[in-house]
Amino acid sequence: MLPTPNKFSVVAGSAEGETRLTAFDKALLDAGIGNLNLIRVSSVLPPGCEYSPKVEAAPGSLLPAAYGALVSDEQGETIAAAIGVGLSLDAQGMIYEYSCKGGREEAEEAVARMLREAFAARGLRLQRSLIKGVERRVERVACVVAAAPLWY
Repeated sequence: MLPTPNKFSVVAGSAEGETRLTAFDKALLDAGIGNLNLIRVSSVLPPGCEYSPKVEAAPGSLLPAAYGALVSDEQGETIAAAIGVGLSLDAQGMIYEYSCKGGREEAEEAVARMLREAFAARGLRLQRSLIKGVERRVERVACVVAAAPLWY
């Protein structure tokens, strides 16, 4: 079993590229996690995890992260992604991501609703939410990404 992460961030980015993959890569760079190897995880924030505004990891590090992303090549379309981390004083937190054809506010509202539902389903008290979203109007090939990286 891997060690339990004790730090987390909430990041979002967007970018254009020549291809879907390069747009995704550039969006990760814009979010500050483009030089790391992401390991996609689900939605539980370990108890006692501390928030840090910036990811502290060496290039090439393996980085657990819950994330949502959307790529589009529909010129003129608006795409969005958001990440939400719900915190509890006495238990684990929860992480939810959302991406859509639409605006940042829609994506942020969706993760806020999902966090409330997740806490209610577990009988936990939601103390605070950290939510970050991003939107982009597509020119060629665009990507939006929102993530909650976890590290040690």
